[in-house]
Amino acid sequence: MKKPLLAVKDLVQITGITARTLHYYDRIHLFKPTHLTEKGYRLYDRSSLEKLQTILFLKELDFSLKEIADILKLTRKEQKQILNNQSHILQSRIKRLETIKTAIDEYVSGKDIGSLHVFDSSSVLPLQEQYANEASFFYGKTEAYKEYNERLEKLSPDERVKLFSNVEQVFKNIASNMNQSPSSAIVQRLIGEWRNNLEQLMTCDSNLLTCIADTYKYDIRMKNYINQYGNEDFADFLHSAIMHYISQSTNGRK
Repeated sequence: MKKPLLAVKDLVQITGITARTLHYYDRIHLFKPTHLTEKGYRLYDRSSLEKLQTILFLKELDFSLKEIADILKLTRKEQKQILNNQSHILQSRIKRLETIKTAIDEYVSGKDIGSLHVFDSSSVLPLQEQYANEASFFYGKTEAYKEYNERLEKLSPDERVKLFSNVEQVFKNIASNMNQSPSSAIVQRLIGEWRNNLEQLMTCDSNLLTCIADTYKYDIRMKNYINQYGNEDFADFLHSAIMHYISQSTNGRK
């Protein structure tokens, strides 16, 4: 017949918890023994085992020991409400971890950090916003940037998404034609499409187009961002195609 009371070593064997942890729970008044022998040994009854298992369950749900102590004082109905709230918190955390995992996989596969969404649910601003703030800091006083910002603010969220998606698609189409010369008719037609999309946000004269092309080629972060649409040579290819487009446009006006 099993003993009516359980010793520390019995709880250790049943639950896998350490004796040191049981002693600590006793010291902070979270889980105290039912009885103490004359020699000071801790003993626990069967109901104590159920309480310990509840404590271990709540700890696995990411509650702190202080929170667990408070929860144990509540009614079953009140406990259910707290557990429902915790379930929502954990679900959000799972979603966040899935976002992080996706970002890791995309980064390892070669995607540029600027297109990842790892900061979307963080106190840190998304990289796209960081880039926008950086551009505002360095170029905010220029007429071109003011024009860009004013036109962008007039677009609805859906219109912005569509515009940027169009630009991304043009990049992909250009990248798929890297077997052609940057000066080929098909590539130059696509550069024209790229410019037409940009014209919705700013007046793209040859000086501005040159500045953008140089940023694609010489700014390492922008170059990495652009290269994700093709390969490690795509930014250089795109720069050559834009410069040829500018040259032809300039010659055409002479």
